[in-house]
Amino acid sequence: MNFLNKIKRNNKQIDPLFAREDEYRKGLAVVKDLIAPAAFKVNHSHLEIGETYAKTIFIMAFPRFLSVNWFSPIINVDFPINISIFIHPIETKKILKGLLKTTTQIQSRINLEAQSGKVRNPMLESAMQNTEDLRTRLQEGTERFFRVGIYITIFGEDVKSLNKTHHAIESILEAQTVYSKPASFRMEQGFASTIPLGEDKLDVANNLNTSPLSTIFPFVSAELSSNSGILYGINRHNNSLILFDRFEMENANMVVFAKSGAGKSYAVKLEILRSLMMGTSVIIVDPENEYKHLANTVGGSFIKISLSSKYHLNPFDLPRVGDDEESADIMRNNISNLVGLLRIMLGNLTPEENSILDGAIRETYAVRDITEQTDFGILTPGQFPTMSDLYDVLRNMDGAKSLAVRLERYTEGIFSGFLNKHTNIKMDNSLIVFNIRDLEDELRPIAMYVVLQFIWDNMRTERKKRLVVVDEAWVMMQHEDAASFLFGIAKRCRKYYTGLTTITQDVNDFMSSRYGKAIVTNASCQFLLKQSTAAIDVVQETFFLTDQEKFLLLESNVGEGIFFAGNKHAAIKVVASYSEDQIITSDPRQLLEIEEAKKELEE
Repeated sequence: MNFLNKIKRNNKQIDPLFAREDEYRKGLAVVKDLIAPAAFKVNHSHLEIGETYAKTIFIMAFPRFLSVNWFSPIINVDFPINISIFIHPIETKKILKGLLKTTTQIQSRINLEAQSGKVRNPMLESAMQNTEDLRTRLQEGTERFFRVGIYITIFGEDVKSLNKTHHAIESILEAQTVYSKPASFRMEQGFASTIPLGEDKLDVANNLNTSPLSTIFPFVSAELSSNSGILYGINRHNNSLILFDRFEMENANMVVFAKSGAGKSYAVKLEILRSLMMGTSVIIVDPENEYKHLANTVGGSFIKISLSSKYHLNPFDLPRVGDDEESADIMRNNISNLVGLLRIMLGNLTPEENSILDGAIRETYAVRDITEQTDFGILTPGQFPTMSDLYDVLRNMDGAKSLAVRLERYTEGIFSGFLNKHTNIKMDNSLIVFNIRDLEDELRPIAMYVVLQFIWDNMRTERKKRLVVVDEAWVMMQHEDAASFLFGIAKRCRKYYTGLTTITQDVNDFMSSRYGKAIVTNASCQFLLKQSTAAIDVVQETFFLTDQEKFLLLESNVGEGIFFAGNKHAAIKVVASYSEDQIITSDPRQLLEIEEAKKELEE
């Protein structure tokens, strides 16, 4: 008894403490207090939420056919709106029972009209066919039935701006033959249905099966994000990140098409910089000195190829024989490439001259004791023949006098310092830029061919993850042999863990070559930036663009375009950080400011 009395006394002491705590808590502000409006007034046509006006409308009727992404213009409007889509599944058994009744009624009406001698009614026949098709799909389980409610709450600063926004939304919907109504006298329920509570207070729905319902789904833009790779830019459809790894595709090739000044070099340099951070080696063929600042900043090798350059490439070099290759195959392949190079250097050749060159090149190698049985891996660069050796062989061959005369300008004439010396270039840097800006126009395709041959031999000798970037590739496409060689690299580089990036601003010249479309087809990634009106039709035909995508490319700003990755593509905006922008910029004004800042620091 004493124990019970003690408990009662303790409870009397505790209860006042709890009461005081409750009073204290009532004086505290909670989240609901912070987000609740100061006032809430309900009218039959709108709501007043504090100083903001709101109106809810609902979709009341759909057309017979709905196009994919028809709801996108509403989702992407610039007005502040809330949208709720409520999907209530209906049992298929109930729907099939109702459709059977409907089918019977339509068939009976068709029979009655036929008995009375009336001509056939296309509307009844169409309704009959559609009902039967829907019954079949529901029975097979390929379709389901739903009650769908779509509610939109519009906001404005006053009644006038609210009605203006309402009319704009209504016009967008009516353009799609979709009709809406305001939730008059039920604005409170409409507003409650469009806030994130997941409650359908309005309960105004339409009956839709799976196919038309799928057209309402708002997230129709392609996602190009993966768990690996680098950031290419921002998806302009939904502001998501385009993170992608080219090497996860069937091949890592990419083509970049854009008009001059559209930001193609900027985008490619950004990809190069980010790829270097991920451990990918990069080799660039640079015709316009676009990549010098990048190479100098990241500690890359900048190799200037010109008539007076200290760097030399010998087209007679042979790569080391791989485990899955034969010396004879490498020798024959290199002789074929040399014949292609000489056709670019010497002009059109007759079949007889082609045959003479084939034999002369073999003889040139034989003079240096290099045959199909030789182990090329043990040879040093100084042991390979040069153009002068070929010239000497041609001078002493019957019927080769014309070829020797034409080759003389590359061995003893004005171009003698270009291809007539042993290779002295090392490929031991993660970024290597071959610059050919200071070469004559007629030597540029020759230089690009020789550089790519050297890169190709290096790829076959050392297999590692790398990108090969060929800027202004249309220069090579002007020559059949050069275009064929570039296509050969595009087709075979996947085997050596390499991705080829082909950049061009002259789409017409590139695609006029019979190898142009083949190179595009062999690229798993395509990057289209702003296009000129002269080239847009060719681009549209090549990439099967819609009219909307065509106009997007014509109206894009610098650094904006469409990024293709396999079967997916999305509108993209290239975005760089401040530090990246300082490294990759090609703007002369910015480069001048950077140089001036460096001088000030040195002083």
